[in-house]
Amino acid sequence: MARQGNGEDRELDAPPLVAMRGIAKRFGDFVANDGIDLDIRAGEVHALLGENGAGKSTLVKILYGLLQPSAGEIAWEGRRVVLDNPVAARSLGIGMVFQHFSLFENLTVAENIAAAMAQDLSLAAIAARVTEIGARYGLALDPERPVWTLSAGERQRIEIVRCLMQEPRLIVLDEPTSVLTPQEAERLFETLERLRDQGTAILYISHRLEEVRRLCTRATILRLGRKVDTLDPRAVSARQLAAMMVGAEVGEVRADIGPAGAGVLEIAGLSLPPGGVHGVALKDVSLDVRAGEIVGIAGIAGNGQSELFAALSGERRADHAGTIRIGGVDVGLDGVNARRALGAAFVAEERLGHGAVPAHALSENIVLTRHAESELTWRGFVMPAAARGLADRVRKAFDVRAGRGDPAAATLSGGNLQKFVVGREMTRKPRLLVVNQPTWGVDAAAATLIRQALVDGAKEGAAIVVISQDLDELFEVSSRIAVIHDGRLSPPRPVAELTREVVGLVMGGGESGHAR
Repeated sequence: MARQGNGEDRELDAPPLVAMRGIAKRFGDFVANDGIDLDIRAGEVHALLGENGAGKSTLVKILYGLLQPSAGEIAWEGRRVVLDNPVAARSLGIGMVFQHFSLFENLTVAENIAAAMAQDLSLAAIAARVTEIGARYGLALDPERPVWTLSAGERQRIEIVRCLMQEPRLIVLDEPTSVLTPQEAERLFETLERLRDQGTAILYISHRLEEVRRLCTRATILRLGRKVDTLDPRAVSARQLAAMMVGAEVGEVRADIGPAGAGVLEIAGLSLPPGGVHGVALKDVSLDVRAGEIVGIAGIAGNGQSELFAALSGERRADHAGTIRIGGVDVGLDGVNARRALGAAFVAEERLGHGAVPAHALSENIVLTRHAESELTWRGFVMPAAARGLADRVRKAFDVRAGRGDPAAATLSGGNLQKFVVGREMTRKPRLLVVNQPTWGVDAAAATLIRQALVDGAKEGAAIVVISQDLDELFEVSSRIAVIHDGRLSPPRPVAELTREVVGLVMGGGESGHAR
């Protein structure tokens, strides 16, 4: 039943649009979903919450036909259905917008949408539909623009418009605001409210609980593959929601960092050409980071964050040795091992593949970045027992939940692998830590643990650079915040002088906040 206004007076006893009953999914001996019930009604925004590994992804993959349940059934408008594949799901009216964009950089907006359309429509017809849907839902796009020229927010609009062109009655959104500025997120909320008011059902997956409390009238919470409860998220606090997700109280980050000390990292006029065809050039980047402080670098994805991280870690060399200095030593022409020898540590954005080798055991992944440490090697040979012992200490210190023994990195959930990768570097007690997207895609408990570790590292005297798209994170842990936009870095300013709105404007290319 379509809702009028905000839909609060909708008949709650109306049959659900989709009902999942007793859904179970087993992968060998592992039970990912254990007898889950979920109802979603037309014209509601329903949240699906849970920490990493709770079973959310498995459940929505079943709903979208990507996986088949081991037990249970799905009913659509009261009629039992079998969703053998995504085509079957889309034929009913189920659309999904995934967390990771699936776009071809060199194709235009219209060409990307055409590549995913079942109907044989001309590019002109698709372009007309893109313009029409954009006007109707506030999702303006130029159909002729190549994707590589678009911001992260514009790319997400493509994914949503592509979904809307299938005229879905239920849309599944997975972490839709993870790469958006506050202003872009606000526009997305307006679009979702418009869809809701027209009777579209929305299943909303997010770790940002304040968003859930604003948008959603019901939330289903999963923990360890089982349903914990379905409730009105507006009736409880974000901390209470987080506690239900993890089964315990989630503490707050204690960010009482003291005054900063001597300079540790100095960047002076760093300029680099793009690292690839669609990379971003760094343009006269300068920054000083002192011992005992955290400098946050905000920015929309694709504005030079990866290039800056590569330059700081030594994966890309500067033109001059003195462009980057660590502890007073010129390192601009040095590689990563030379920088590590000076006490620097680095956590890459891509945890699986860049931060860790998927098929390697955790102890082997420890050796990747700590092979120069005396406790791990003897006369040039790695000591496996010592590596396993260090891996175990990291797992214990950072609550890394993994299989028995020495499992491969690929077997860990995203949140647990992120805790391991951060812990591997933090337990070195580095002089300088550069971390890119420290809590991207992890649940509230894991995010709190990682953020507290960063704060504690600064308290112990480390100079820390946090590159993040999450403004809440940056405001929670940073002493100062700078913004990177189109390869340029604004001067960092104390957090007390900034607001999320000001930082968001600079992220989008505005002049406010002294962006250069």
